Amino acid sequence: MAKHLQTLAGSTVLITGAAMGMGKMYAQLAVKDHASHVILWDVNAELLAETARELEGKGSVIHTHVVGVSKLENIERAAEDVRAQSGPPDVLINNAGIVRGKYFWEHDQRADIAATMNINTLALMHITREFLPAMIERGRPSRIVNVASAAGLLANPRMSVYSSSKWAVIGWSDSLRLELTQAGHRHVAVTTFCPSYIKTGMFEGARGPLLTPLMEPQTVVERVWKAMKEGQPVLMMPWTVKLSTALRGVLPLAAWDVVAGRVFGVYKSMEHFTGRK
Repeated sequence: MAKHLQTLAGSTVLITGAAMGMGKMYAQLAVKDHASHVILWDVNAELLAETARELEGKGSVIHTHVVGVSKLENIERAAEDVRAQSGPPDVLINNAGIVRGKYFWEHDQRADIAATMNINTLALMHITREFLPAMIERGRPSRIVNVASAAGLLANPRMSVYSSSKWAVIGWSDSLRLELTQAGHRHVAVTTFCPSYIKTGMFEGARGPLLTPLMEPQTVVERVWKAMKEGQPVLMMPWTVKLSTALRGVLPLAAWDVVAGRVFGVYKSMEHFTGRK
């Protein structure tokens, strides 16, 4: 396991989806943890500027970039600006994401399917690829946090495209962790985060399965931050995510469908989903 980061003093932290919600909370923790530079990426220019104003004057230099991460050319341009202004990050939090909660055949090809895969999956790969070579070359303790989902571990109705986007993130993210270890780059640690529903508004209307209430964002962010600094490979929250994954692995499919659908209520959790207004 990578060396535990005691402090982020002298470090540069880049957070995507940083204008609001958990992305903003990660930025607040970066400032609190004495990061030298905190780089905020988001597509919402107005909220981004507002968040920057709240963070300025507290010890960290705040940089903002209006970036639509659904397009590679936007990522490439913003990454070049980052390298010119503050240098590549020591900590990368791939937080930006969207969700579409509907049956697969109701998804629009571009606005739903392409957008979800581009933002939730490909953007994480492209952004990481932009900065990872410098992280490797510098030899300093570095961190990458990839926000996946419990939906990437278990199939669920009305989440087919979202689940597949997060399924891909988990496979890529943990493979990247293994590659870095195998190649001897142990100073770069990857944490794959797999949460159930969180009270951010993104999953408005969703109901938590049995024993899995919607989690409080601040509690979640603080736990992720701790895992990141420790270099923890995978974080699942809450504990029922790990339990469900284990049961899915040992039960016959028909039995699991009964447990997930009728006992835990997983398969009905998105029936009343509305999402953020």
